[in-house]
Amino acid sequence: MKRDYKKIYKKYHSSRKAKKARAARNQARRIMEREGKVRKGDNKEVDHKRPLSKGGSNKRSNLRVVSRKKNRQKGQKLSVIARKKNGRRARRKGKK
Repeated sequence: MKRDYKKIYKKYHSSRKAKKARAARNQARRIMEREGKVRKGDNKEVDHKRPLSKGGSNKRSNLRVVSRKKNRQKGQKLSVIARKKNGRRARRKGKK
């Protein structure tokens, strides 16, 4: 079965919220490119220490460069740095 990319785009990527989030990610990438921290094709990504979905911003203090693998592992979790700023302690898996 062939994928209908127009249908997928219309359903998931064309909403106002999705476009705004994509623009914010692109803006963060451009900030780091201007500083010379990342380049096209270098397998690096701009990570938000506090994710945009959890109230983070595109301020330089909230951005860092990490490998693609590390960023995908993190997902939408708060980074250790963001937890420390918020006064939260990192929990280990299996402990409460």
